[in-house]
Amino acid sequence: MDNKPQAAHLQRGSNTEQLACEHLQANGLRLVQQNYRIRSGEIDLIMRDGHTLVFVEVRYRKTQRYGGALQSIDPRKQARIIRTAQHYLQYRAPNAQVRFDVVAVEGDNGINWIKNAFDLG
Repeated sequence: MDNKPQAAHLQRGSNTEQLACEHLQANGLRLVQQNYRIRSGEIDLIMRDGHTLVFVEVRYRKTQRYGGALQSIDPRKQARIIRTAQHYLQYRAPNAQVRFDVVAVEGDNGINWIKNAFDLG
């Protein structure tokens, strides 16, 4: 079995997360943690925007053929991110103000940063 396509995919994801992190930092956010993982999910970036803890989902799509980066964050994906964020909050920041942002990168179209993309529900 050839692992090169998977390795390239993982590298592209890592590069996209780094690009997103740099973009957010250039806009005043401060990195708290990258790739926070628990059994039920992962959060790509956890950042601080003033007093607000920001959970950031980073998505890359080469094209919009299958709906694009933003459309790939469906309600099920949002629920996983929220559960993971609740775990983080419970153990590390129980009284934090929170926000859920999405950074979408599609091909060479640049970065689309959506603040308050969804909420705790």
